[in-house]
Amino acid sequence: MSKKNTDWIRHAPGSARLERIEAYFSGNAYAMHRHDTYAIGSTLAGVQSFAYRGSKCNSLPGGTIVLHPDEAHDGQAGTGDGFHYRMIYVEPALIQQILGGQALPFIKHGISSDPRLFAATLPLLQAMDKPMDALEEQDALFDLAHAMHNCSDKLAGAAASKLHFDYQAAERAREYIHSAITDNITLDELADHSGRDRWSLSRDFRLLFGTSPYRYLTMRRLDLVKSLLMQGYTLVNAALAAGFSDQSHMSKHFSKAFGLTPLRWLNMHGKASRPG
Repeated sequence: MSKKNTDWIRHAPGSARLERIEAYFSGNAYAMHRHDTYAIGSTLAGVQSFAYRGSKCNSLPGGTIVLHPDEAHDGQAGTGDGFHYRMIYVEPALIQQILGGQALPFIKHGISSDPRLFAATLPLLQAMDKPMDALEEQDALFDLAHAMHNCSDKLAGAAASKLHFDYQAAERAREYIHSAITDNITLDELADHSGRDRWSLSRDFRLLFGTSPYRYLTMRRLDLVKSLLMQGYTLVNAALAAGFSDQSHMSKHFSKAFGLTPLRWLNMHGKASRPG
């Protein structure tokens, strides 16, 4: 690939469970950011470099990238040829539903050479131009969750397994957040709806879903912002409709979560910028 290629992102259609993308970047891709999903994928061409957990990682074709929820990372081309990749973003709640409320799988170095994990990601990274059948996607997610569990760093998993947590209470709190994402939710409200005291709930939520309740709420608001922007909403109206106090507040969180400003994100999707 050439540097003359324009940076682009394409989203696979048709899934309410996870986001699947294919993208190309010629140089700097993302500033340091963190999102509350797993980012799992493969580099198709070039060298995909990123800072992660204090180290510089270089992903090449044939390996599997597995970034843990809420871990800061960036992204850039490791050579002058740019990099081409495919990625899926999977909510920890989906992994929890499959594994039954265990500690989240953790891949220590962000890149795995384990063939089990590579094989499990392939069905989800194929045919990005069309939606997957519902059962096909569910089967693939089942295989992926178990591959991640089997390839997980055992020391981290053993330490987490010693903690006592209430998965059902945390799930009730998560569901309540989805029902009230534009409201000013408090931890006391979440505790009331979950049936667990607020500090135990806060700890359990982090362990089971990889992020804090407030971060989870913010990310769901940002998901709504992205959907509204793709529908043609202005930045101001999308921010207010999603529960942010103003456009500036939304834009700050957007950049921290995705490593791109809302305007650059729109431009890379071929959408006209509508700031107000």
